[in-house]
Amino acid sequence: MPERTRRSGAHGTADVEALANGAADTDALASADGAASAPGAEPRGGATAADSARDASDAPRIRPAAVAALHRRVFAWYADHARDLPWRRTTDPYAILVSEVMLQQTQVSRVAPRFERWMVRFPTLEALAAATLAEVLAEWSGLGYNNRAERLRRAAQAVVSATPSGLPAAPAGDAADPSGASEAPPDVTAAPPEGTAAAPGIVQAPRAGPARPPDAPRPRASLPVTLPELRSLPGVGPYTARAVLVFAHNADLAAVDANVRRVLTYELGLPHDLSPAALQTVADQVLPRGRARDWHSAVMDYGAAVLTGRATGIRAVSRQAPFEGSRRWYRSRALRLLLDGGTFDVHALAAALQLSPEAAAEIVTLLEKDGLVRRRGEGVRLA
Repeated sequence: MPERTRRSGAHGTADVEALANGAADTDALASADGAASAPGAEPRGGATAADSARDASDAPRIRPAAVAALHRRVFAWYADHARDLPWRRTTDPYAILVSEVMLQQTQVSRVAPRFERWMVRFPTLEALAAATLAEVLAEWSGLGYNNRAERLRRAAQAVVSATPSGLPAAPAGDAADPSGASEAPPDVTAAPPEGTAAAPGIVQAPRAGPARPPDAPRPRASLPVTLPELRSLPGVGPYTARAVLVFAHNADLAAVDANVRRVLTYELGLPHDLSPAALQTVADQVLPRGRARDWHSAVMDYGAAVLTGRATGIRAVSRQAPFEGSRRWYRSRALRLLLDGGTFDVHALAAALQLSPEAAAEIVTLLEKDGLVRRRGEGVRLA
């Protein structure tokens, strides 16, 4: 086993509720502590349900003693080395979503200061939903994969527009937490209505109470608390949906990113090419019930600091191509020019990018497809 190097850590132990998520990845298992892989939102396609069921059936059964030993080792290390990351100081679902989306393609060290700045600029779903695309892209600038910001804004708009004005009033004496965090997470084991069964991974929402008076202020928008509803939001794939429920609500779900994959593969002696469905089944087996938030934070930190790809020899599922000179690079430069200069025609944009008009038009088409720009004739501007 690689030497367990001591790193300067953070505050608290694995039992501290405020310690939330660490490095996050896309479903392509790109590490936020290293290079990323697939651009854009998390993929939703892939294997059929039958394929997934067959792959999951190949998952090995992990002995309880091995699970217990893994828990002891990881939690003991984490007690001394937990990272102090800004999104670990809140359980606000919106803040967790922002951190997860930022971490999909960007290193933790780059995300931390930008996350804090973003939360000052857009502290709520309402603030983000009301912002212009130009304002959102300007705040996102430098993080890369700008379509993440556009999808995050559309997700906020979808949630805000779906928030009815007549939601039940909060019980008397229950003051709202201005951070959006709740003192106690939703009860993930709450019984569903009579005659129905709760689907796996569903966090039961509170029952409705009396209607609000007509003159009451509109209630704050909040993210959905079920996997299917979260998955329906723009840019939210299966990993991100699970991560939001884990880190915001301590839901008993397993979320597998690159660090989790590497730790489970190395510590449990799993095949390096184990299918995603089978790996998910293993992650479900080893999840310590009631400690999902702490467990994921601990495993992610352990994988980022100790069981790295170099230390274990476990290669990432996919790697990111060089950035400079790539289409992503030209897309980023084009957006920067449009943010700074307003409207360009395609020929002027081509000259600024040092591309042929045909190549510049192709970049514009990609940006238009992502909803980032609009084109009228030869003119191009932000959407």
